[in-house]
Amino acid sequence: MSLTRAWVPPYDLDLGALLIHRRGPGDPTYRLVDGVHWRGIRTPDGPATLAIRARGERGGDVEATAWGSGATWALDSLPAMLGAEDDAAGFAPEDDLLQAALQHFGVPRIGRTGLVLEALVPAILEQKVTGQEAFAGYRHLVNRYGEPAPGPAAAQIRLRVQPTASVIRQVPSWWWLRMHVDPARSRALVTAARVADSLERTVGLPGEEVERRLTSLPGIGEWTAAEVRQRAHGDPDAVSYGDYHVAKDVGWAVTGEPWDDEQLRTFLAPYRPHRGRVVRLLYRARGSRPRRGPRMAPRTHLP
Repeated sequence: MSLTRAWVPPYDLDLGALLIHRRGPGDPTYRLVDGVHWRGIRTPDGPATLAIRARGERGGDVEATAWGSGATWALDSLPAMLGAEDDAAGFAPEDDLLQAALQHFGVPRIGRTGLVLEALVPAILEQKVTGQEAFAGYRHLVNRYGEPAPGPAAAQIRLRVQPTASVIRQVPSWWWLRMHVDPARSRALVTAARVADSLERTVGLPGEEVERRLTSLPGIGEWTAAEVRQRAHGDPDAVSYGDYHVAKDVGWAVTGEPWDDEQLRTFLAPYRPHRGRVVRLLYRARGSRPRRGPRMAPRTHLP
């Protein structure tokens, strides 16, 4: 049985912003089919399939259909996921580039899922490895230890839901290695899974407190905490310092030359509490810097 909800946002909505939740083009928990965003979600009420599509002439109106025991929770969370609870008050940058981007694209709306472990698991898998390794490890984990997303349509597109915290805690060490996940990352995942209930209770706390609690866990640093704050908490001030690309991309967008993290921190400092919003606006206006040279090679020491 499916449930459906239509929602008309009071602002211009870009469904493409949902792609921040897709972890690589082969993410088993996220499919984009004919303009419909399909998500396999583990809600507090159980697994759910959520399909979101634009409707009507405006293009910003949305219709969502959900299946599974978590269907009602998923539909109730739809506006927050699409940025309805984001507060952009006071965001008035004086920089000419940002002002021009605002006039053309509008204020980026920061959505939140309210699901901490859902964001934390792939973020840990993406630590200090190439995207190819990270996405492959996530696919292996979800395909082997997750479960099919509910509903007949989800079965047709092979949509899946992340494993529960209890399942992650029980994954044998040798299977982590077979999934190309080294001991440092697997230990961080298992540790986070042990305190998953406490982590979920960080939703609604100030960003700095969320970061303090997340980074108190071994194996979770500033970058990982920011990735979770952006997705689960909808924090407009969270910036992924330490990322291989972000500082370089922002520097290129602003000056034509790549920056390091310290240059990025200096540039963003006046924009608190909207530093993450500035980064999103620049990405939307300028995109990523041109990539040149060979890509980083995945490591080969794991089985």
